[in-house]
Amino acid sequence: MGEFKVHRVRFFNYVPSGIRCVAYNNQSNRLAVSRTDGTVEIYNLSANYFQEKFFPGHESRATEALCWANGQRLFSAGLNGEIIEYDLQALNIKYAMDAFGGPIWSMAASPSGSQLLVGCEDGSVKLFQITPDKIQFERNFDRQKSRILSLSWHPAGTHIAAGSIDYISVFDVKSGSTIHKMLVDRQYMGVSKRKCIIWGVAFLSDGTVISVDSAGKVQFWDSATGTLVKNHLIANTDVQSIAISDQEDSFVVGTAEGTVFHFQLVSVTSNSSEKQWVRTKPFQHHTHDVRAVAHSPIALISGGTDTHLVIRPLMEKVEVKNYDAALRKITFPHRRLVSCAKKKQLLLFQFAHHLELWRLGSTVATGKNGDTLPLSKNADHLLHLKTKGPENIICSCISPCGSWIAYSTASRFFLYRLNYEHDNINLQRVSKMPAFLRSALQILFSEDSTKLFVASNQGSVHVIRLLEGSFKHLHTFQPQSGTVESMCLLAVSPDGNWLAASGTSAGVHVYNVKQLKLHCTVPAYNFPVTALAIAPNTNNLVIAHSDQQVFEYSIPDKQYTQWSRTIQKQGFHHLWLQRDTPITHISFHPKRPMHILLHDAYMFCIIDKSLPLPNDKTLLYNPLPPTNESDIIRRRTAHAFKISKKYKPLLFMDLLDERTLVAVERPLDDIIAQLPPPIKKKKFGT
Repeated sequence: MGEFKVHRVRFFNYVPSGIRCVAYNNQSNRLAVSRTDGTVEIYNLSANYFQEKFFPGHESRATEALCWANGQRLFSAGLNGEIIEYDLQALNIKYAMDAFGGPIWSMAASPSGSQLLVGCEDGSVKLFQITPDKIQFERNFDRQKSRILSLSWHPAGTHIAAGSIDYISVFDVKSGSTIHKMLVDRQYMGVSKRKCIIWGVAFLSDGTVISVDSAGKVQFWDSATGTLVKNHLIANTDVQSIAISDQEDSFVVGTAEGTVFHFQLVSVTSNSSEKQWVRTKPFQHHTHDVRAVAHSPIALISGGTDTHLVIRPLMEKVEVKNYDAALRKITFPHRRLVSCAKKKQLLLFQFAHHLELWRLGSTVATGKNGDTLPLSKNADHLLHLKTKGPENIICSCISPCGSWIAYSTASRFFLYRLNYEHDNINLQRVSKMPAFLRSALQILFSEDSTKLFVASNQGSVHVIRLLEGSFKHLHTFQPQSGTVESMCLLAVSPDGNWLAASGTSAGVHVYNVKQLKLHCTVPAYNFPVTALAIAPNTNNLVIAHSDQQVFEYSIPDKQYTQWSRTIQKQGFHHLWLQRDTPITHISFHPKRPMHILLHDAYMFCIIDKSLPLPNDKTLLYNPLPPTNESDIIRRRTAHAFKISKKYKPLLFMDLLDERTLVAVERPLDDIIAQLPPPIKKKKFGT
C-alpha cells in the first residue's frame, strides 16, 4: 500500500440538518426526505439506498409535509403557506402556489393520485385537482376550530380523517362536510393535560382510524360510529409520526424519546380468523425525536432530529442471510462537500450558507509508522465567505492553484479571484456572470486552473476560460436531443483534453475539450454513478457505481480496459459488494500508474492493478496490525485491494503529493454534541 504522511483534519464543523418528513413511493421504490433547512433528498432504494437527487434548501421554506402523487410527481408544503412541486428531471422547483390558508401543516394525495389535500393553520382543509402540468384549487371542506396537523385518505377515496388539537374529524369527500368529530382524552399518566395534539392519523379500508398524539397514545377509532375501539399507551412523551403498510397488516410509529414501535395484525389464536393489533417490536436506533416514519414492503424507515435516516429491514420479509437484512443508517450526503487546492495545501469546506477556506498545518518532526507527529505550525482559517440571500449553496470548488473559488445557488453563480500577500488574502469577485450558469450541480476546474467546467441542471456542460480577474465563455456541450437530464458529476483529465460528465441515470458522456465535441458515450449501466475520475497518461476513465462495481474505460480506444473486463468476469469480493456507503471520490498516484485510490465514508482503498484479484475465500481486509516485516511484505503482495479503516467517518481523502494524504473526518460524537439535548429518561439505579 505504501507509506504516507497523513493530515488528519477534524475541524470541518459540518452538522447535517434534522429530518422533518419522509415519503415512500412504492411504484419507483424511491424515498423522498425533507430536512429542517428545506433541503429535499431522493434516495433510490433499489440502487443500494443511494442519494441520487437533491433539491437545495431555502431559509423561508420550513417543510412540514411531503408526498408523492400520480406516480412520479413530488409535492411539499410548509409554514410559508405554499405548495411546491419539484421537477425531478431538471432538479429544481417547477412552481410554488399559495394555498391561502396560512401555514400548511399536513398534506396527503388521494389513493388514485389525482387529488391533493392540504391542512392549514386556519382550520381549513383544501382540495386541489392535479392536472398534467400544475395543480388547481377545487374546494374547501368544512372549516375546523384549530389547525389541521395530520391528514389521511380512506383507501377507497370516499372519506378523509383529519387530526387537529383535541379531536379528529372525519369528512365525506363528495359533500366536503364533517360526518364525525371524535374527541381525544387529554388524560396523560392520570394527569389532565391542557391540550392533546393529534400528530398523525391513518385511515384503514375497514373504516378504522388510527391516531397518535402528544399524550403518548396510539388509539383505534371506528369512523362509522365515531367511537374509541382500543387504546395503547406506549410512551411517556409525544408519539409524533405514523406510517402503515400497503397490505394494512402492520404499521410503525415514532416517539419523541427516539423509539420506533412496530405494530402487527396477528391472529388471536392459532386457528382463529379473528385478528387484533399487537405491539410487537420496539427499536431504539435514534437518540432524539423521531419526526417521520415510512413503511416500505420490506423495511421500516425512520428519521428525526438526530439527522440519521434509519432503514430497518423486516426479518420476516427478507432472507435472513441476505445482505438486505442489514440495518442501514445514512448520516452524510452522498456527494462531496470538500475540495482541495493541492499546490497550496488548502481545503475549501462547504456549509449551507457559507464557505470556509483553511490552510493545512505542517510539521518538521519525523517518526516511524503509526506515530502521531506534533504540529510545528497549526492549521489557519483563512477565509469565511458568506452567501447573500436565503438560498443554500448547491456546490462549490477551489482551483488546484488556490487562486479561484466558485460556488452556485439556485438563482446565482459566484466566481472569486484570490490573491495571497504574505498572510493576507485579497478577494475579488468576478462580476456579470452569465445567467445560464445558475443552478449548477457540479463545478470543476482544469488541472492548470485555466478552464472552468460547469454542469447545468438542463443537461448541458459549460466551458469557461479563466483570465486574470475575468472570464470568457468558450462552449456549451448540449444534451442529446430529447433528453433534459441534469448532469451531476464531472471529471477532467490532467492534460485538460478530456471531460467526462454523468447524469442521474443515463450513461457517462466523454467530451473532447480541444475539438469541443462529444467523443463517445460509455455504455449505460443499471445503477447510478457515484464517482468518476480520469487517470493521467493513459486517459482511462474509472467509474464507481452505487452497487459498488468499479469500471475502467479507455477513452482513446472507446472500450473497457482488459483489467476492467477481467474483474467483471471474476467478480468483486462479496465483502466489497456488501459495503453500506457509496464511493464518493477517486484519484490516482502521479508516480504509480497501476494504483487507483478511492474511498467511501468508512474505508480508504488503494487498488493495485498489477496484483491478482481477491476471490471470496481470500481475506479482503485484515484489521489486525502486522506482526513483523515479512507479514508486511506478504500483505502488500497478497491481492490488489489494500484497505484502511483507520479514518472514519471519512468525508474526503486525496493525495496532496506523492507521499502525503489529507483525510477529512467528521466523528459522529462531535455532531451529537451540537444537537439539542434529548429528552431525559430516568434510568434504573440512578
